[in-house]
Amino acid sequence: MEEKNVVLAQDNPQKWFIRFLKGVAVGIGAILPGLSGGVLAVIFNIYDPLLKFLGNMKQHFKKNVLYFIPVGIGGVLGVVLFSLFVEQAFGKYSAQFTCLFIGFVAGTFPSLFRTAGKEGRNSMDWVTLGASALGIFLVMLMGSASLTAIQPSFLAWVFSGVLIGLGVIVPGMSPSNFLIYFGLYDKMAAGISSLDFGVIIPLTIGTVACVIMFAKLANMLFSKYYSKMYHFILGMVVGSSLAIFPTTVFPSLTREGLVESGLTFTTAIIFSIAMFILGTIFSFWFSRIEDKYSVE
Repeated sequence: MEEKNVVLAQDNPQKWFIRFLKGVAVGIGAILPGLSGGVLAVIFNIYDPLLKFLGNMKQHFKKNVLYFIPVGIGGVLGVVLFSLFVEQAFGKYSAQFTCLFIGFVAGTFPSLFRTAGKEGRNSMDWVTLGASALGIFLVMLMGSASLTAIQPSFLAWVFSGVLIGLGVIVPGMSPSNFLIYFGLYDKMAAGISSLDFGVIIPLTIGTVACVIMFAKLANMLFSKYYSKMYHFILGMVVGSSLAIFPTTVFPSLTREGLVESGLTFTTAIIFSIAMFILGTIFSFWFSRIEDKYSVE
């Protein structure tokens, strides 16, 4: 895979704002149960540039920092805004808002598939795709049975930050699902939304440390095994997206979930389908914008 660094040729406010929107989406994906910030980073074509930057920070340092400033601002804003939003809207309409993001991923899947096959495909690529899809599906499905709860503490929040960092480096991994299983997700969201620095600081330490430590390894693997790595990611996208239904969507359509949302079963299904379609349309529109400004 040819090494390329981010170039800021003819940067303008439109491109800056597009990268900001990408950052918002990645930030939301980083803490939205069932999704992965890394998946959205891949879809928006900022995953490879980020790995290359972190894998060799000395090269074009200033240009890369300027390029990723709007992504970083958007990412932080996405995390904070969604933390404010999560208990009110997502808690009440979890199935519907999850379907919105499933549609968001589904609409950009063809682009990701083309990217994975850019250097061709062989039988081992398909095996890699299938194995990674099955693996993440089973991990998320078994994890939904709930693991032992962890009491909030400085180290617990650093650990949570490491999980979020892995969600950026390993596309398809949904750190929020694991945080839910450990009983930390709602407390994390409450801490971020209330700007509790006792939560925010250790989360940031864990996230940044994890991303920096593993970015160089990931960059090396992509350079040497482009096709295998991208088909691995593609499988993670497929498996994690499918696992969202039994772990997040379907439980919200039970009698208890419907009572909490105040919706009937039929209304909930129609609402979910409408949100899925909305997410797909938005992602298609956004991918068109991405194609237009692919010179970035």
